[in-house]
Amino acid sequence: MPIQTGIHSQSMSIMNKASKTARPSATRERESTGAVEERMYQDIYDAIMEHRLPPRTKLTEQTLCQIYDTARHTVRKVLARLASEGMVDLEANRGAFIASPSHAEVRDMFELRNILEHAVLEKVGREAGTRQIAGLRRMVEEERDCYLNGDRPRWIRLSAQFHLALAELTGNALLVETLRKLVSRTTLMIAKTEAPGHNACSFDEHETVLEALEKGDIQAAQGHMAHHLHLCEDRVRPDADDQFDLRAVLGKGL
Repeated sequence: MPIQTGIHSQSMSIMNKASKTARPSATRERESTGAVEERMYQDIYDAIMEHRLPPRTKLTEQTLCQIYDTARHTVRKVLARLASEGMVDLEANRGAFIASPSHAEVRDMFELRNILEHAVLEKVGREAGTRQIAGLRRMVEEERDCYLNGDRPRWIRLSAQFHLALAELTGNALLVETLRKLVSRTTLMIAKTEAPGHNACSFDEHETVLEALEKGDIQAAQGHMAHHLHLCEDRVRPDADDQFDLRAVLGKGL
């Protein structure tokens, strides 16, 4: 019995050591997959917003697996995330495509955005403090700096994030999530324009909204926002029919 007990104890010790050795490897694998997932998401997001991948471009799972050297389940997680944000349409038996809202849908989305953001400004104008408005102003300054320094991907993200940051000040999570999809889906349809004052979501127009809020003039802020959204809708480009090679757009440097 003492011999058997000793053997049993030794076996358990070996198994415990093996388990401890395996855990870091599994952790590293999860971290690596997570890093690939985030990089793929950011690459596709930036390519969509920069119009390097236009509406209706097909995001082929097999090609994405090869570009990022990853498994299909990772690709599907990224595509599902992009779909939840309105950037990608998942079509049964056909696959994933960059979203391409119809002109009627774009019109309806901007109308809904106008209604929601009008309500956002009503609540934020009554409840937001000086510090919160100052945080939004810093975001607009960063937006301007990124644009002037040629950091287009970050500028576009910030220009969209401004509207969501305003909504977050209401404390209504459902409102934020509803607006997130609308903002993403409308932003991807806006024409790529380089001229200051005519860009996809102008920091100058954002600033006029903040100036009105700082003065406590809610109606003026709402008027500036409505004008801004009208200009954004006017910048929507026609549907693009060009086909793009995913490897040429996403595969650089990989």
